[in-house]
Amino acid sequence: MRIAIMGAGAVGGYFGARLAATRGAEVHFIARGAHLEAIRRDGLRIESQAAPLHLTDVRATDDPAEIGPVDLVLFAVKLWDTDRAAEACRPLVKPGTVVVTVQNGVTGLDTLCQILGREHVAGGVAHIGATIAAPGVIRHTGTLARLTYGELDGRPSPRLTAFHALAEAAGFEAVLSAAILRAQWEKFAFLAPFSGVTALTRQPAGVIRRVPESRALFLDAVAEVARLARAREVDLGTGIVARVETLLDGLPPAMTSSMLNDLTRGGRLELPWLSGAVVQLGSELGVPTPVHRVVAAALAPYADGPP
Repeated sequence: MRIAIMGAGAVGGYFGARLAATRGAEVHFIARGAHLEAIRRDGLRIESQAAPLHLTDVRATDDPAEIGPVDLVLFAVKLWDTDRAAEACRPLVKPGTVVVTVQNGVTGLDTLCQILGREHVAGGVAHIGATIAAPGVIRHTGTLARLTYGELDGRPSPRLTAFHALAEAAGFEAVLSAAILRAQWEKFAFLAPFSGVTALTRQPAGVIRRVPESRALFLDAVAEVARLARAREVDLGTGIVARVETLLDGLPPAMTSSMLNDLTRGGRLELPWLSGAVVQLGSELGVPTPVHRVVAAALAPYADGPP
């Protein structure tokens, strides 16, 4: 099976490396800059207490046209790169190709469907703690490494069934879902509030849940996303807020969001596709989103880096 990893950063690089080490998978990595140079020179290294890995012979490029049509694209770029990367996927797509997006947020699917055609797009959710420790080196923290994917209509398909067989042999938890939109919105119901509230307060999970006011703010933000999902006809169940609260209570006290990390180091934020997307969708659907509106407004000066 020919697979392309569009965006060989922490998430795409980790799961792509695991797949590349599996018999039956021909994996090509699309990367840029110093990361690409290091992969070409030294290979791709996964630092992990659970299962370290070093690939020394890696197919890597910055030009998808050099790869040509593939069976599956794992789409793992930052949200602000969605349009550009979707256009760049065109040389990878042939009849039957499936592009599985594992991006944060819920708006990337619409962009991919518009650019590449809905018949080529499937949903995905990645649960993993990983960062690029250095060019060509991905650090996996903890033991969680789960990839969930499924067709948008929920039906089984030969293309994802074939991929699932590879993924099950790749050394991470692989889940073929019949309700991938629900899975994406469940993650979004945690991620958008957690990213927004941690970045707004500049505090980690332990502080957010210990202080009554910040805990209540977080839960109100979760409830706003749940109401949005209902308006989009995605059923998260009546207990979604309680489930996310339980998730918050189980996090390591020092855990922060990637958006807070980006804010701290002066980087660009995924704000427009997280709390910003909640506000935009709320406006379109007539669903009030006051918490996310404040988050989006307060962090807007930092969205493209320090003001």
